[in-house]
Amino acid sequence: MSDHVQRGAAPEVDAVDEKLPGGRLFTLGLQHVLVMYAGAVAVPLVIGGSLGLPKDQISYLISSDLFCCGIVTLLQCLGIGRFAGIRLPVIMSVTFAAVMPMLAIGANPALGLTGIFGATIAAGILSTLLVPLIGRLMPLFPTVVTGVVITSIGISIMQVGIDWMAGGKGNPEYGSLRYIGTSFLVLAFILLVTRFTKGFFSNISVLLGILFGFGVAIAMGEVSLDGLSEAAWFAPIVPFAFGWPTFDPISIATLTVIMLITFIESMGMFLALGDIVGHPASRGDIVRGLRVDGIGTIIGGIFNSFPHTSFSQNIGLVSVTGVSSRWVCVMSGGILLAFGLVPKMSVLVASIPPFVLGGAGIVMFGMVLATGIRILARTDYNSNRHNLYIVAISLGIGMIPTVSGNFFQQLPAQLQPLFHSGILLATISSV
Repeated sequence: MSDHVQRGAAPEVDAVDEKLPGGRLFTLGLQHVLVMYAGAVAVPLVIGGSLGLPKDQISYLISSDLFCCGIVTLLQCLGIGRFAGIRLPVIMSVTFAAVMPMLAIGANPALGLTGIFGATIAAGILSTLLVPLIGRLMPLFPTVVTGVVITSIGISIMQVGIDWMAGGKGNPEYGSLRYIGTSFLVLAFILLVTRFTKGFFSNISVLLGILFGFGVAIAMGEVSLDGLSEAAWFAPIVPFAFGWPTFDPISIATLTVIMLITFIESMGMFLALGDIVGHPASRGDIVRGLRVDGIGTIIGGIFNSFPHTSFSQNIGLVSVTGVSSRWVCVMSGGILLAFGLVPKMSVLVASIPPFVLGGAGIVMFGMVLATGIRILARTDYNSNRHNLYIVAISLGIGMIPTVSGNFFQQLPAQLQPLFHSGILLATISSV
C-alpha cells in the first residue's frame, strides 16, 4: 500500500464515492466506454466469426454483450440490496479465458450456441455458490500459478488474432497479402497513436486503429453494409433469442473451472485497484465482487451473452486517468446498456472485416500475454528452482490444443471442450 494511504492522507485520485458534476460525469463515463469498447465487442466477434454465424446474428450477439456489460457494471459499482458488488470503479466485460472452450462447445453440432449459453448459465450458478470457498483456495494460486494462467490465456487467444490477420477462418482467400498488409497497417497506426499522443487518444489507440482500418477496408471495397439500413435504431434484448439453452455436463464443468480461474484474476485486480484508490478491499468486498462476476455470468447466459468478469484493464484505466469515482463507471454502465439497445451500431461493428481486427487483435490479445509474462517475472526462480519446471511443463501442456488441434481427437466427443482448453490444461498442471 502506498505511504499516503498508510498515513491516512487523502489519495491523489478522486474519492471512490465522490459524485462529480453531470457534464464531467458523462464525459468521463463515455471516455471509459470508448477505452474498453474494443475489448468488450471482441468476444462476440470471435465466437460469431469462428462459428460461421450470419451477420445479423453476430450483430445481435454484440448488442447482447454490450447490454449485459452495462447491467453487470451497474451491479458491480452500484448494486441492489444483497446483489451489491465491490463498489469500486470497475467496468465488466466478457472474459477472454472462456473463448477457446466456448468455440469447442459451439463447434459440436449437438450443442452450438445454445450449448454455450446453457453452460454459461449453469457455470454462473455453480461459481456463485462456490464464491465463499474461493478464499480458501488462495494458497493453490501463488504468483507462479497466476502467471502461468494469464500467460496461457494470451497464448490461447493469440491464434484468433493471427487468423483474423489472414482474413478469418473459412475465407477462400485466407492468407491474401492485402489482408495481411492491411492488418500490419492497422497495427502500425495503433503504435503511432500510442507513441505520439497522450491521455485520451493514447488510451483509445486500439479503437482508433480499428476505425482507421475500417476506412481503409471501405476504400478497398472489402466492406459490406448489408442489413444496416434495415436495422432498427432501437430494439430490446430478449432472453433466449437463439433458443432454449442446452445443458451439457462436460461443457458446464469446463466453463465452471474457467470461472474459478477468472475469479483468481479478479481477486488480484480487486486488491490492486483497492490499493490504488486508497480503499483497500476487505475479504467481504472481494466476496461481493466475485459474486457479481458469477451473477453477471448467469445474466449473460440468459440474455445471449457469455461469462463475465471484472476486467483487469480497470487498473490501467484508473492509473492513467487518475479518476477513481465509482460513479464514473456507473455512468459507463448506463452508456453500455444504451449502446446494446441500438442495433444499427452493432450491425456496423459486425461489418468490420476480420483482417481489420487482426492488427488490433495482436495488440489486445498480446497485452494479455504480456501481463502474464510480467507476473511470471516476479516469480522466484533462484531459491525455488522447481518454479522453473512448473512454468516449463504447464505452458508446454497448455500449448497442446494450440499447436496440435488433433492431439485429443481419439477421446470421446463429450470431453473435447475440456481438453481443447489450453488454459484449463495449464492451470491444472501448474496447480
